[in-house]
Amino acid sequence: MAVHSIIRYAFFLSLTIGHVWAQTGCVTGKVTDEKGEAVEAASLVIKGTTYGVISDNEGIYLFKDLKAGSYEIRVSRVGMKSVELPVKVESGQTKTLDIQVKTEQTDFQEVVVTGQFEPQSLKQSVFQVRTIDLERIQARAATSLVGVLNTELGIRFSNDMALGTSDIQLMGMTGRNVKILLDGVPMLDRGDTRESLNQIDINTIARIEIVEGPMSVSYGSDALAGVINIITKKPGAEKFSVMARVQEESVGNEYELGQGKGSHLNSVGLTWQRKGWFASVGGSRNDFGGWQGYSQNRTPDWHAKNQWLGNGTVGYRKDNFSIRYRLDGLQETINSLGNVYANTQKENVARDQNFITKRLMHQGQAEWKVSDRVSLNAIAAYTDYTRRTQTTQFNFNTGRRTLSLGEGEQDVASFDNFMFRATAQYRLNNQWSFQPGVELNRDQSSGARISANDGITDIAFYVSSEWKPVEAIVIRPGLRFIHNSVYQAPPVVPSINTKFAINRKLDFRASYARGFRSPALRELYFNFFDASHSIQGNPNLKAEYSNSFNGSFSWEMARSKAGYLNLVPGFFYNDFHNLISYGNDPVDPRIMRTVNIDRFKTTGGTLNTVLQWKALQGSVGYSYIGRFNQLSTDASIPEFNWASEINANLIYTVKSINTKLNLFYKYTGKRTSYQTAADLSVNLAQTAAFHWMDFSISKPLFRVLTLNAGMKNILNVTRLNNTATDSGSAHSSNGPIPQSYGRSYFLGLTFNWSK
Repeated sequence: MAVHSIIRYAFFLSLTIGHVWAQTGCVTGKVTDEKGEAVEAASLVIKGTTYGVISDNEGIYLFKDLKAGSYEIRVSRVGMKSVELPVKVESGQTKTLDIQVKTEQTDFQEVVVTGQFEPQSLKQSVFQVRTIDLERIQARAATSLVGVLNTELGIRFSNDMALGTSDIQLMGMTGRNVKILLDGVPMLDRGDTRESLNQIDINTIARIEIVEGPMSVSYGSDALAGVINIITKKPGAEKFSVMARVQEESVGNEYELGQGKGSHLNSVGLTWQRKGWFASVGGSRNDFGGWQGYSQNRTPDWHAKNQWLGNGTVGYRKDNFSIRYRLDGLQETINSLGNVYANTQKENVARDQNFITKRLMHQGQAEWKVSDRVSLNAIAAYTDYTRRTQTTQFNFNTGRRTLSLGEGEQDVASFDNFMFRATAQYRLNNQWSFQPGVELNRDQSSGARISANDGITDIAFYVSSEWKPVEAIVIRPGLRFIHNSVYQAPPVVPSINTKFAINRKLDFRASYARGFRSPALRELYFNFFDASHSIQGNPNLKAEYSNSFNGSFSWEMARSKAGYLNLVPGFFYNDFHNLISYGNDPVDPRIMRTVNIDRFKTTGGTLNTVLQWKALQGSVGYSYIGRFNQLSTDASIPEFNWASEINANLIYTVKSINTKLNLFYKYTGKRTSYQTAADLSVNLAQTAAFHWMDFSISKPLFRVLTLNAGMKNILNVTRLNNTATDSGSAHSSNGPIPQSYGRSYFLGLTFNWSK
C-alpha cells in the first residue's frame, strides 16, 4: 500500500511539473584541455540554477530546453581550473560553445573551519577533519541529521523508546562526551543525551565537519570524544534565491499521503543580498507518524513526532568585516500513547503523554580582519529551552480527555544558556602564529524535578600557537585555564597537535590532549520520584577528565585528470577518570543517583579511503574499536570489548541521462560486554551485528527542479537481538533493542531558483 501511494504521488508531481516552455534552444560543444585533448566527466552548470550536465568520453556536452536569454555556464573538473563563460540562447536554435580548461596544480582539498586559526585546506589542517559536503547531504534525502550520520564510520545511535529520543556514540564514547556545534555555537541539551541532533533543520545545512579526539582547549566542556560542527548555508553570489522542498516517505509498510502515517517533510527558504547587506528566512515542517511495528496494543513501537522549525538571518559584510545575527526556533511534540486498562468504574481508559519541546537559539557573530597579521572574531549566543511533560487520561466510554494529577505527570523543565567567546589571531611571522581567547558560559535551569540552584558560571581563558620550524612541520600547543562556580574544574587543560609532511603525498599527524567534561545541571540537581523511578542528582560530582592520544597518516595514493585516491589510517587511545554514571545510593540502595565511577577507556584504529574517479566519488572505511571492560580485574576477562565497522558512501553519475545513483552502506559488528548477575557470577552479553543500506536516485528536471527517490534501510533492520540486561538507556531493559522501523520508500522534489 505504501509503495502504491508513493507512485500515485510521483504521478501527481509529474503532472505538476509537466508544463515546459514551448520555445527553447540548446547549447552544445566540446570541453578540452590546453593540449586539445577531450576532458571527460567535466561538470557544467547553468549558473544560478540546478541544471547541470556532464561531458562524455569525447568531451561533448549538451544543454537542452533552455529558454531564450543570456546565461553563464560554470565548468569544473577535478584537477582543472574552474571557468565561467557567458552564452546567449535564441529560440529554436542550437548554440555551439567549445570550452577549454587548464590543469591546476593544487591539492584540491576542501576548506575546513573547525578548530582552525582561519579557514584553510584540509591538507594543511593540523587536525584530521572528516567532512560531509552538501552533495552527500542532499543525496541522503534525509529528514534529520541521524539520517546523514548513521552510515559514518565510528558513529552509532541508540534509541530511548519511552521518551522518543535518540543519542549518539562517537568512537566508543557516549553522546555526553560529544560537542555539538551549530556554526561554532554549542547546542544546549537538557541532559547527557544529544537530542539536539534531531532538532536542527536539515534543509539549512551546507556541510558537516567532524573532529575526533578532545577539543577541550578550543571548545571547553563535553568535547572529550570530539566535535561535530554543523555549518549552515550562507548567501553566495546570487542577489535573490528561493528554495522549496517536499518529501513523502513510508515508515515501514505504513503510509498516508500528506499527513498521518509515514514521514512528511515540507520546507521553504528565501535569501536576499544587496550592497553588503544580506538576509534569509526559512521554515520546515517535519511530521513523523510513528510506527505500530510489532506492538499488539495501542502503544506503537515508535512514537509519533511533529516538528516545526524556523530560522532567520540578517547581516552585513564589506571588505574585511562581517557581522550577522541568526535565530533558530523549534517546537516539537512527541506523542506517547498508553495502553487501555479498566479504571475503578470499570471504564476503558488510557494514559497518554505529550513531550513538548520549545527552543529559541539566538546567535550573533562578528569577524574583522584588521590587517594581514591580525584578525578578531566574537560570538554571543543565548538559548532558551523548555521541555514539558503533559499527561492525560482518555476515557473511551465517554470520549473525554482529562489531565492526570499523579505525581510528576505534569512537569515543565526550563534550561537556558548564555555564552560569549572572543578570539584573536595574530601572525608574528611565517613561523609563529598565536590565538588567545576568552569564553564565558552561564547555565541556568528550573522545574519541579530540579532542586534549587543558582546556576553554573564557567569562565575560561585559552591560548594556542602554531609553530612552523620548517616548512614540513607544524606544532600546535594549547592551554585552557578554567574557573567554575560549582564544581572543581581542572586548573589547566593542555593539548599539543603536530603535523609532519613526510613528502608531497604523505602526511603524519599526532596529538595529545587533556579532555574534560563538567557535570551537567541535570546530573547535579535533577530529582525524579514516582511509582517507577527513584533518581536523585548529586551536587558533589567531580568533573570528568581524560588523557587522549591520536595519530593518523594521510597518503595520496593516486592523482590524475580522472580523479584521486587518498588513504587515511588512524589510531586513538582514551583514558577517562571520574566518569559520571548511575549507581545505588549507599545510604538508601533503593535510590539511583549520579556518581563518579573510577575509570573508562576506549582505543582502536580506523582506515578511511576517499576517492573520486571519473563519474564515481565516495569513501570506504573500516574501524576496530575497543571499549573498556569494568570487570577486567578478573584475569579471565579481557580488558577491552572489541567491535568492528565497515562503511561505504558512493555517488555515481550516469552521464548519458544526467542522473546520480547514490549508495550508502554500513556493517556494524556485534557488541559484547560482561555483566554481573544477581548471584555475582559474570556473564557475557551481546548485541547482534547488522547491515544497513540506503539507495537513492537524483535527477535534475528542467533547470530548477531536482527529483529524489529511493529506498532506506533496504535490508529491513528493525530490532537487534540482545542478551544484555541493559542496553544503555535509562528506560531500557533486556530483550531486543529497537534500531529502526524497517524498509521505507521515499519520493521528493526540490526547487531551487536564483538570480
